[in-house]
Amino acid sequence: MSRIARLGEVLIAQIAAGEVVERPASALKELVENALDAGARDIAISLEQGGVQRLRVDDNGSGIEAEDLPLALAPHATSKIRTLEDLETVTSLGFRGEALASMAAVAEVEIVSRVPGASQAFSVRSRGGRVESVMPAAREAGSTIIVSDLFSETPARRKFLKSEGTEYAHCDELLRRLALAFPQVSFRLAHNGRVQRHWPAADRALRVRSVLGEEFVEAALSLQERAASLSLEGWVARPTFSRAARDAQYVFVNGRFVRDKLIAHAVRQAYQDVLHHERHPAYVLFLELDPASVDVNVHPAKTEVRFRESQAVHRFVFQAVSKRLSATAPGREPGQGPAFSAPDSFAQPYQPPQQQTLAIREPDAFHAALFGPLAGLRPNAPGAGAALEGAPADGGEIPPLGYALAQLQGIYVLAQNAAGLVVVDMHAAHERVLYERLKQAMGQEGLQSQPLLLPCTFRADRSEVAAAEVYAEALRAFGFDLGVLGPETLVVRALPVLLAAGDAQALARELLAELRQYGASRLLEERRNELLSSLACHGAVRANRQLTVPEMNALLRDMERIDRADQCNHGRPTWFSLSLADLDRLFMRGQ
Repeated sequence: MSRIARLGEVLIAQIAAGEVVERPASALKELVENALDAGARDIAISLEQGGVQRLRVDDNGSGIEAEDLPLALAPHATSKIRTLEDLETVTSLGFRGEALASMAAVAEVEIVSRVPGASQAFSVRSRGGRVESVMPAAREAGSTIIVSDLFSETPARRKFLKSEGTEYAHCDELLRRLALAFPQVSFRLAHNGRVQRHWPAADRALRVRSVLGEEFVEAALSLQERAASLSLEGWVARPTFSRAARDAQYVFVNGRFVRDKLIAHAVRQAYQDVLHHERHPAYVLFLELDPASVDVNVHPAKTEVRFRESQAVHRFVFQAVSKRLSATAPGREPGQGPAFSAPDSFAQPYQPPQQQTLAIREPDAFHAALFGPLAGLRPNAPGAGAALEGAPADGGEIPPLGYALAQLQGIYVLAQNAAGLVVVDMHAAHERVLYERLKQAMGQEGLQSQPLLLPCTFRADRSEVAAAEVYAEALRAFGFDLGVLGPETLVVRALPVLLAAGDAQALARELLAELRQYGASRLLEERRNELLSSLACHGAVRANRQLTVPEMNALLRDMERIDRADQCNHGRPTWFSLSLADLDRLFMRGQ
């Protein structure tokens, strides 16, 4: 049996290096964070072969005193903290004093530094873990740190590094995160002698634009919320900007980039009503809170944190993001609350319609309404052609989604607003309207029932019949009157008022399936919104359902009043618009 023995200092250092320095990007992270902690406002990075052959960081920070240079390469030596109390309230990016010593254990490291006001700079070098004497050097105030031949002292670990391009990509992504966190700092990145990135000092909005691009900025909704000691700022992208991967998610806690499951879950929950389950949201969020209420000493890489009041943080982030996303409705100003009204004609069962769109009744009027100058178009005005049905008689302000013109292929509603043409997916839009109203009703007085003029009888399997008997009370809570007529027969006598025009059999089967799988208590608490979303989908108008112009206008007005009207419950867009300028370009008018 082997005896317990004390490890050598070199082996201890190399084991510690494995926790801190995994690849060039992790070494770069430690060096740039040290520069930021030193107050640098200009940081230049130079890489060779993805940072494996050579990694150099130059900064204009406060520098290191000559007598402290050897100590900078010693393990657990730091200027950031002194006591346990300092560790519990740490605000610097680095604090363990392990990074440079870990690099020196697996590579050649050289430090050249000059403090402001000093007559000259000094340098120190470590080779194979051995620190050489401090020597005079030349450079301006600040520090230069060069790491050469990473893992040359541990060849077995070096073979696990990826290709040069992959290692460079990790370094580039690391710098993007730091650039987002510190917009007031100028960053430059060169690879193999060629400049790849240059982000001058800027404000936060401009830095986000330069790092993440115009496409993100155009889709982004600004966010700013405060509650007690918590503050959340940043940008969340509209659901239509969703991604196939989590490659555009940046969270910073007190200026530190983190991968936190609690915050990620809160944001995901906020997007749940507007994002397809296979897509991922994009966002840049900056959370600020008391340093004493967050533990950053959880992982050597310092990308994980632990909150003292985790539930409060989760609730705050969820509510802040959810509130901002709820403003995604036509014409809704940021921060404006919901404007629900009593169910109007669109939410009621449809009467057998006569298709009476402008496209069929008056082709000339349709053409005039679609292409004529809207600014001069007023109902019954001389030369204006036929009035847009539903428009105010006094020629008042035109609503964001305008007024219905026609129904296209039984799927889309065409409308005209002040800018041009609006195309609405009627099923997706009605699905969102019903869902928001169902949530509101369920959260207030509950879902009210409406008896069916003709009860719907259908054949059911024995498990559905058993569920109808067992969960009769839960069915009533959702506004359903479902009875058993026989061993394999059910009857729907009443539906929720908001779904009275839907397919009674499909709605009943959907609810019974959810009750059988999750039970009444979970369905009324944890999965309530998921069920309401499914019911709204079944209750929404289907393709080829012919709508009258008043019904189409009612849908447009409902969309303008509800939250999250820009997307259906599955994250698909509900409407798009084409301005007159867009139409002119399509038809090459004026060219």
